[in-house]
Order: sequence, then C-alpha cells, then structure tokens
Amino acid sequence: MNSDASEHPRAARAAWMRVMALADPAELERAYAALGELPGYRKLRAAETGMAMVRGRAGGTGAQFNLGEVSVTRCAVAFDDGVVGTAYVRGRAPRHAEHAAVLDGLLQMEAWRPRVHAAVIAPLARSHADKVAARAAIAGQTRVDFFTMVRGEN
Repeated sequence: MNSDASEHPRAARAAWMRVMALADPAELERAYAALGELPGYRKLRAAETGMAMVRGRAGGTGAQFNLGEVSVTRCAVAFDDGVVGTAYVRGRAPRHAEHAAVLDGLLQMEAWRPRVHAAVIAPLARSHADKVAARAAIAGQTRVDFFTMVRGEN
C-alpha cells in the first residue's frame, strides 16, 4: 500500500474529529439524536476530564513555549463489531465527548459513514464555517489600511 492511500483515511478521520470537537455541544447533541437507533456499544473509557498543556509560538514561527493548560474531556467506545471510536473535546463536556466518540466509531463503518457524514458532519462543518465568517466580518469592520506616502524632494 502506498503512503498516499494510508494517509487519506487518517486525514478524513482527523477532519471529522476536528468538526465534532469544535461543534457546539447542543448542535452535536441534536444531530446525534436525529440519527435514531444506533448499533450497540460499550464504553472502553468513560468520559473523563483532565488537563492538557497548550503550546504556542511567537509570531507563529518562533520557538515553542508553554502557554498554559486547558481542560479536556476524552472518551472511548467499542462497538459490538470491534470498531473503536475516540474523542477529545475542549472543556468539561462528558456528553459532548461521548457523542463524538460514538460518531467517530460510526464514521469508521462503511454502512454508517455516508449517513453520519450527511446528517452530522456536513451541517456542523457549515455551521462552524458560518460562525468563523461572521466573526471575521465583525473583525473586518475595524480594519485599518495603512499606506505610506512618499514625498518627493524639490
């Protein structure tokens, strides 16, 4: 198997996990509930909250430094067919983490992927993009364009 083929599933999974982690918990819960009856699963690791170190870079390119800590909730579930779903979400959000872990597992199943993507991931991604665009538009109203005028010497 070439490296492109093995990297594609990882990239797709990283993308849907990002969407779920950034989703509004209430929106994620509504989308989750709309799926109806789901396959059986058990919790491998019940949702638990801990801390993670956030690192930063000055100017985005400098040396890394420890910025501070953020609370993170994680969860892992196993479906009856052996598929394992995991999730890490910012904050103290056990329901958010469990729903995201279940959805991660469903998205790994060929039979569920199209349905979950259409009903959950695509709408949440659009919602997040709309919020980002709205924030950018508000911030853009305060934008100042600076320019330099060069005076000619007489």
